[in-house]
Amino acid sequence: MLYKHNILETIRSEVKKGKPYVGTSAGSNVAGVTIHTTNDMPIMYPPSFDALHLVPFILNPHYIDPDPTSKHMGETREIRIKEYHVFNDRTVVGLREGSMLEIKNNHVTLNGTTNMRVFQKQNKPVEYKPGDQLDFLLRNE
Repeated sequence: MLYKHNILETIRSEVKKGKPYVGTSAGSNVAGVTIHTTNDMPIMYPPSFDALHLVPFILNPHYIDPDPTSKHMGETREIRIKEYHVFNDRTVVGLREGSMLEIKNNHVTLNGTTNMRVFQKQNKPVEYKPGDQLDFLLRNE
């Protein structure tokens, strides 16, 4: 619908003017640079994977850790993100349920009750806990 109604630029413009943006679930997916790591299989091919570019990284909400006891043979979110990094360099932030990023004046803080995980190409994922300052995410282009 963002593409159909041509409102990506309107949202970007309003945020640049100082209007707050709060995104949950799909609203988090579209806050980043691209929706390449969304966890939903599209029913139809989107006109673009380009997102709002409000932050210079990709958000992966509802991030779930691999369960070593699971009998599920499909790919985990971690595997999907690693597959993305085969062809792309952009940082991916795995936000678990109960976590959120607050961005004010070029400062990023993890808030909430759960940790989050940062994935960068050719590095092991790094865990961050609520209260951590993550300003480096804004410099990661």
